[in-house]
Amino acid sequence: MTDKKIRFETEVIHAGYHQDEHNGSLVPPLYQSSTFTFQNAEQGEKRFSGLEDGYIYSRLGNPTVKILEERIAALEKGDAALAFASGMAAVSAVLSDLTKTGDHILCSQGIYGCTFGLLQLFKEKYEITHDFSAMDSPETLYKEIQSNTAVIYIETPINPTMKLIDLEMVVKVAEEKGIPVVVDNTFSSPYLQTPLTKGCDVVIHSATKFICGHGDVIAGLVIGKKEWIQHVARTTQKDMGGIISPFDAWLLLRGLKTLPVRMDRHSDNARKLFDFLRKHPKIDTIYYPGDQEHPDYHIMQKQMRQPGGMISFSVKGTKKTAQQFMNQLQLIKIAVSLGDAESLIQHPATMTHAVVPEEERRKMGIEDTLLRLSVGLEAWEDIKEDLEQALEKI
Repeated sequence: MTDKKIRFETEVIHAGYHQDEHNGSLVPPLYQSSTFTFQNAEQGEKRFSGLEDGYIYSRLGNPTVKILEERIAALEKGDAALAFASGMAAVSAVLSDLTKTGDHILCSQGIYGCTFGLLQLFKEKYEITHDFSAMDSPETLYKEIQSNTAVIYIETPINPTMKLIDLEMVVKVAEEKGIPVVVDNTFSSPYLQTPLTKGCDVVIHSATKFICGHGDVIAGLVIGKKEWIQHVARTTQKDMGGIISPFDAWLLLRGLKTLPVRMDRHSDNARKLFDFLRKHPKIDTIYYPGDQEHPDYHIMQKQMRQPGGMISFSVKGTKKTAQQFMNQLQLIKIAVSLGDAESLIQHPATMTHAVVPEEERRKMGIEDTLLRLSVGLEAWEDIKEDLEQALEKI
């Protein structure tokens, strides 16, 4: 490509890859090699000392992985990126790098269950404390930021309650206090939201989800400023070793090419299913960023291209009612994860957020009747009919 600014739908196919550097191969090659040979001993010394660029060992860098990293950095409007073996490997590396014993992390009010578990581990083993904040105003942030707050960590939309955080508002306060802002952008993907353009410092993805889109990869991505990314690569990533395999990177590159097409379909299906669910007499509450009555609808309009493909809702009744409803579904599969071609449903209180104590779960808005639906790429009418027949049976 030339230096001309290209659009997202083009970047997602071409960014970071030059065919002439890979024997003219249209598709990025899979460099399925653990190590790389040197022409002589002196070249090996130069590469290890940093005097010469080149590949050494796939834990330290791999050509297929590099293409993925350059592509996701371009899509997120960041300087550089790192790929990891899982979303939690990415979260662990970022928070390990940005904190030390005695620090404090301020989190959005609701985070993925395993991120919660990691924070508990940090607290118990390293005395790194955390608090959850509504982050609904500058005043709230000023009140809850502590003198030892080292990181502000945000999910938006929050998993699974779909609450949104105004990133520009948070960044304004964080910059004043000199605190980096980290955003888990998994629910949106860079097609719907680019937090770095709002002033945030680091973006994390569980690439397992929308980035992959096909349910066949576990991976994580981190995007940020080049100097910091290089530092994490030399230290936290290299030494903790949560390294993505070249084959998984290759699969992500393949999945990324259809990201805009898939996200449009996910979002369109979700809009239509929201209209159905919100009118159903057996639905108690529904959480969807595209709901004009959603308290954060104005934030969605400001920082997201579309509301996305995720809907959470509570059925009227008890936990048993919610589980009975799930068991009646035929097309929609009961499974954790999201962003796949298949529609998936799960029960956060007993599945993704089971590690979170009940009192904390309820503060996050995760009730026993809450269900999270990842809207797939099937015909929306078929998804609707499956929801309808299951609702009729409870």
